[in-house]
Amino acid sequence: MILNDFYTLTCKDETRFCVQLCDARHPIFQAHFPTNPIVPGYVLLDMSAEILGIEILKIKKTKFLKNIAPLSVLWFECQTNEKTLKIRVSQNEQKVAELTYEKR
Repeated sequence: MILNDFYTLTCKDETRFCVQLCDARHPIFQAHFPTNPIVPGYVLLDMSAEILGIEILKIKKTKFLKNIAPLSVLWFECQTNEKTLKIRVSQNEQKVAELTYEKR
């Protein structure tokens, strides 16, 4: 529910997807932070799970390398095996985050 209207899925295939984030008026950005809005790390996890239709059982590793601002376009590149999903998040071809979790 918190992700309502936070992003627009612009494309998706078997190994990657792309989203366009909303503007700074969204409640997530107002809470984190009103004068310098950035995406909280947990939102990347929630977005990826929602878009891929999976449940996160355990977070194995996360790296947040750069702040992500409103209106950003993000690419999520996925590598998966039976239980583990590794996602590289990039913006303008630069890695901004890396997420690895156990999935159901």
